[in-house]
Amino acid sequence: QMNVIYFDGVCGLCNGFIDFIMKIDRDQKFHFSPLQSEHAQTNLPAEHVRDLDSVVVQIDGQTFRKSKAVFAVLKKLGGVWGFASVVGILPEGLLNKGYDLVAENRYKIFGKKDSCRLPSAEERSRFLL
Repeated sequence: QMNVIYFDGVCGLCNGFIDFIMKIDRDQKFHFSPLQSEHAQTNLPAEHVRDLDSVVVQIDGQTFRKSKAVFAVLKKLGGVWGFASVVGILPEGLLNKGYDLVAENRYKIFGKKDSCRLPSAEERSRFLL
């Protein structure tokens, strides 16, 4: 089963997160798909695709959103990143309040692209469009 990180393809912060994961995911455990893609529309419930304010992650057949998604990715990566997922033991409501605050302001702080990210030739095999 494929592990997929779905993200807002025009969000500067989201694309930075994807760049970061690609850099540290040496075993290539994850594939990536913009929420605006055909792949996302086919493989996610409509409410997940409409809500661009949340990263959505499918790992080992389970779907996670918001802060749970971020911590699930870190845990799956393992090593020092798995250790960082310990922060995920904080109450989900508290973590999601922080997540939502950043999500609401992400375009203002990190910018918004005119169109979805197009993967480079090297990245192409990891992107599901």
